[in-house]
Amino acid sequence: MDGFTLRHLALAVALSSSMGVAFAATSNDFVDDAAAGGIAEVETSKLALEKSSSADVKAFANMMITDHTKANEELAALAKKNDIKVPDDTTLVKQAKEKILDMRDESFDAAYANNQVKAHEETIARFKKEADTVTDDKVKGATELKGFAQKMLPALEKHLEMAKKLQAAHPSK
Repeated sequence: MDGFTLRHLALAVALSSSMGVAFAATSNDFVDDAAAGGIAEVETSKLALEKSSSADVKAFANMMITDHTKANEELAALAKKNDIKVPDDTTLVKQAKEKILDMRDESFDAAYANNQVKAHEETIARFKKEADTVTDDKVKGATELKGFAQKMLPALEKHLEMAKKLQAAHPSK
């Protein structure tokens, strides 16, 4: 983590959204997108624990690590059960770290808060699309993935609400 200085943290949309910019068109795309976004949430939050000195940022980061790790494990189990291939965690972590962009005039805390708002807005949109999809019973796991998306939406919306409060407490300069 030595190369991650305050000037070189990405945090923003880079992590959670650019690994799957297009909305999920198929169940496999949704799984890939959700897995990549979940890993990105965990990785940026680990970085927040390391770099932030703000208690509220650290508390939020700990919640993101716990919640997204649990969701990632549930998604991986669902994918395995339905023979849906998911990139391994090592690959996803590597992709997340490669997406870290240059920060300019934001403090770490502001960048992290801004990232969390944008990432959760985009994740919610992806999950709503999956949750509202008419399932094709011929696609293995489609109904379960729709259920997973529906189940995760309330927690994601709660995360967004909390991220907006964090953003208000740590405004960009």
